[in-house]
Amino acid sequence: MNNNITQKPEVTLKRTLGLFASTLMVVGIVIGSGVFKKIVPMAQTGLSETAILMAWILAGVISLFAAFTVSALASLTEESGGLYEYFRLSFGNFFAFISGWADFIIISPAAIAALAFLFGEVINSFISILKPLEDWKDFSIGGFIFPFANSGVKLVGIIAIILLTGINSLGSRESGVFNSIITSAKILGISVLIVVGFAYSGPETQSSNSILNAINAPEGMLFYSAFFAAMLSAFWAYNGWETATNISGEIINPKRNLPLALTIGLSLVALVYTLLNYTYMNVLSLQQIRAIDVNQVGAFVVAETLLGSFGKILLIVLLIICVFGALNSNIVSSPRKFYRMAQQGYLFSHLKKVHPRFRTPHVSLNYMMILGCIMLISGSFDTLTNMVIFLNFVFYGFLAFAVLRMKSKGMIQVKVTGYPFVPIILMLFSIALTINTIWVQPQQSLVGIILVLTGVPVYYYFKKRKTT
Repeated sequence: MNNNITQKPEVTLKRTLGLFASTLMVVGIVIGSGVFKKIVPMAQTGLSETAILMAWILAGVISLFAAFTVSALASLTEESGGLYEYFRLSFGNFFAFISGWADFIIISPAAIAALAFLFGEVINSFISILKPLEDWKDFSIGGFIFPFANSGVKLVGIIAIILLTGINSLGSRESGVFNSIITSAKILGISVLIVVGFAYSGPETQSSNSILNAINAPEGMLFYSAFFAAMLSAFWAYNGWETATNISGEIINPKRNLPLALTIGLSLVALVYTLLNYTYMNVLSLQQIRAIDVNQVGAFVVAETLLGSFGKILLIVLLIICVFGALNSNIVSSPRKFYRMAQQGYLFSHLKKVHPRFRTPHVSLNYMMILGCIMLISGSFDTLTNMVIFLNFVFYGFLAFAVLRMKSKGMIQVKVTGYPFVPIILMLFSIALTINTIWVQPQQSLVGIILVLTGVPVYYYFKKRKTT
């Protein structure tokens, strides 16, 4: 009997994404709907134009600090997996699994579901969508899950998730080209809005001082509370860039290109966000912006003021592209982390399968498609999306600590931008935001923490299975 059976080599992910495609991936993930919607709640805090712009700039700086931190950790490995892989190398398998589990059951599917629902809503504002299950809209599970409410919007969202999963299963080069086209269209559309807004010479807006006197601008501790609330709105618009690290295994020379992509991509986003918000406040006064209903998209009003009904239609199309692109980028990046966890034996083994022809983690992609659709149908994603920011900053704090730890041990040998001040500032800010969130939203924070801790017995299950 011949024991020397030749084993078929394991199919692995293919490195096809260069610096340009990786940078556009970062931009594509980040620019979604937040920058178009958040100007209204930020203006309603009573802050001045300068304070609102500072909130966007400071949120961008903190996000860049986090990117510098992640860039240092990216020098440790060329494997896919992103934050999971960095935590594994810094703190071991247990903490890495807990962070990955939080992403698997909450962060990634919640982000995908929220973007898919918003995509359906934007389509609905352009073309009225039928509601096939409207008669059952009041049916609930537990009194808070309404699976048949907004059925038309949800069906459009589900179709978008399935379509993009299919496209991204065809190959990382193809999905990278698709993402680059969508992201380039986003930047072009936003640039046109900024240029037209800067050139706008309509009726003169009221001065900031007269507006602030009319609405009793916050002072003292109330100012800091309002400014912090505005920053949280801005952070939602910046959210998601870290998921680009999940595709390290498909980036050419990731130790060089990934840090550059994160830095260039986030810097570009921060510039675009600041200029776009300046444009809003150049076209409309803060008093006019504050009068807009919080459920409306403030950018629609600005575009309509600039270009009439044509401008509103143009911005709806731009928003469709932006949300669709952000949804696509999230679907591309998230499954790569779970592929890496399965490779390490800490998630279901079939998640590490790579398509023999397209060289993509097709099983992991399909899992995230199913989880995203389930969360979208549940309708509970609004609460869960709020958890995303909370949980992200918990892990940002640990990322900063990981850099300090690995640099002091000599494991990180590359130059770390702003070390040690940048990771220390990020860690302190993450601690402050976490404490504030637990204080302001104790029930929601507790639910998030409990869901994350369900990963403890799951970890020991996979650990035991590895040793048997």
